[in-house]
Amino acid sequence: MFDEKSYGLKMDKAIEVFTKELSSLRTGRANASMLDLIKVDVYGQQMPINQIGSITTPEPRMINIQVWDNNNVSLIDAAIKKSDLGLNPQIDGQLIRLPIPELNEERRSELKKLIKSIGEKCKVSIRNIRREANEDLKKLLKSKEIGEDEEKSHEKKVQIITDDHIKKVDDKVYNKEKEIMTI
Repeated sequence: MFDEKSYGLKMDKAIEVFTKELSSLRTGRANASMLDLIKVDVYGQQMPINQIGSITTPEPRMINIQVWDNNNVSLIDAAIKKSDLGLNPQIDGQLIRLPIPELNEERRSELKKLIKSIGEKCKVSIRNIRREANEDLKKLLKSKEIGEDEEKSHEKKVQIITDDHIKKVDDKVYNKEKEIMTI
């Protein structure tokens, strides 16, 4: 039996990943999730920063990382410098301060391009899921598990779900671009 909802859920997952990627972009305002994609090599494994210290945003342009183990301070410092966030950590004992610089015009337009390309990747994933659904429908039709009318009806539903998800991606791209341009 064909269930278009399962493909909708796959598309939701694609949007979830997209949203997480978007939230990790630096917009000029301090946001703890900016550090989510940075992994630090500690205790023989790659760990996110929030598992080796507590992250706070005491003011709009500052992120503080209170590192639990003093040995990890330099490792976190190195990982942040190596990341493409363009942040310059200031170390004060076991506290790492990350001042968030203002975005200049050039960086804003770079970010807009990046947001668009991340959005496009997400849309491609959604379209691939639609294609997979349509291929599954064709197999069901070929094996005579469903009729042509049923296939067309399911195809329409899958297209509606796809359009809906593409619109969500476009809205998120638009809102993120607006956020970047208004700071």
